[in-house]
Amino acid sequence: MKILSLQYRRPKKVDNDTYRQRRETSEEAEGSVKSGLSGASSGIPDALSFDRIINGGTCPPMAIRDFMNYLVYVEHAAENLQFYLWFKSYEKRFAEATGSEVALAPEWTQAMEDEAVARVRKEQVDKMRREPAATAAIFNGTDFEKQAGDRRGNPFNTPPRSANAVSDHDSLAASWEALTVGGNSNTHTTSNASSHTLAAEAFQAAGASLPFSIQPFHQEINRIITSYLIEGAPRQLNLAAWEQRATVHALAYTTHPSAFRILFKSVDAALRLQSHPNFIRWSICNGNLPRVYFARFLGIALILVGFISAIIITLSKAGRGYRVLPLIAWALGMSTLVAAYKGMCIVLHGLHHRHVRPWELFTQDDGEEFGMCNMEPFGSNNSYEDEPWVVKYRERHLIRKIFDREIWIQEPALRQIQDTIFCQALLAGFGFGLICMAIFLAVPGGHFF
Repeated sequence: MKILSLQYRRPKKVDNDTYRQRRETSEEAEGSVKSGLSGASSGIPDALSFDRIINGGTCPPMAIRDFMNYLVYVEHAAENLQFYLWFKSYEKRFAEATGSEVALAPEWTQAMEDEAVARVRKEQVDKMRREPAATAAIFNGTDFEKQAGDRRGNPFNTPPRSANAVSDHDSLAASWEALTVGGNSNTHTTSNASSHTLAAEAFQAAGASLPFSIQPFHQEINRIITSYLIEGAPRQLNLAAWEQRATVHALAYTTHPSAFRILFKSVDAALRLQSHPNFIRWSICNGNLPRVYFARFLGIALILVGFISAIIITLSKAGRGYRVLPLIAWALGMSTLVAAYKGMCIVLHGLHHRHVRPWELFTQDDGEEFGMCNMEPFGSNNSYEDEPWVVKYRERHLIRKIFDREIWIQEPALRQIQDTIFCQALLAGFGFGLICMAIFLAVPGGHFF
């Protein structure tokens, strides 16, 4: 069994405050987003780096499909990865386009970007000065920080959208669902016309001129705008107002990939600095929540059994050597408790198994799994409350949840991390047991019975 250093610490949970600090640090030190903050120093080995996962170099449950499922069902920020994958594909397709087409879409230079950002920021400041009462009313009585945190995606606290919440998201999602499901020319024509209209409104709202429709990938860019950028879009990205407006200005000028520079930088930072470390931390847990709580209860129970037996032996006429026996209960109990504290069940780990995730657990009659792993860039929103597995899992008995189906962990790097945590738990358990044993060995015998 090959393990990491016994001083290994799993990645810390990256909340919104930590993410902002990391992003500020990465912007001060160029390149650290891609190298300095996602390496082994943060508890993530190179074998599970962000780029390796994205490029398909990992096995389940650390594959890109598992990352997408995590973003859909846990962090509720799948739109970041969906846009990221689309942009990488778009860059490749744009580079492969003919020279005459590329010539119609000039590059959006850094100087042009800086000028657009400065203009957008100035417009925002001027508007706030002209309408201070309206600006104050926007935030009056609100918890902006909490709302921003819910949107950015605290992977352990963010609730999914309510199924009863009807908003612009639902109407836009319906139109894109018709596009992806329909498949006939009329549906495509209607959807393209709708995306063109919504994109035109976005350009107008940002104070930008309408782009040239002869530029390559013009219709696809319109769909990106209406899917990810405009207010109420089905997969609206969590962007600052200036980021959104500056990107729209860039897209009004060109369809060149450089027009997405600001947008991609924001999405890339969110994925690398927050979603990726939290995904690694979450994947280390090999049991579901009921199983982890059960393991904690079992660990505490074993520790109590050790103390009770040690007290009984000490008060009895049994020889001092018998006081070594509770060491077994103390060591097992503390090891189980330490592992459970880190989300691991040592029984599952002994087999290198993990529980099947709730969205993977149920299969339809045709064998297809319930759940969503939407790798497509266009489609409805990423809400999953109406999926059949949600109700099925909620109605599942607690005992069945504790002893749910298991599956073998294929990714070697993840098994190595879990082996290391298991060894750390064993050392903590034996250390605790030896201390308790030494205390009871030093106590004089009671000889009461």
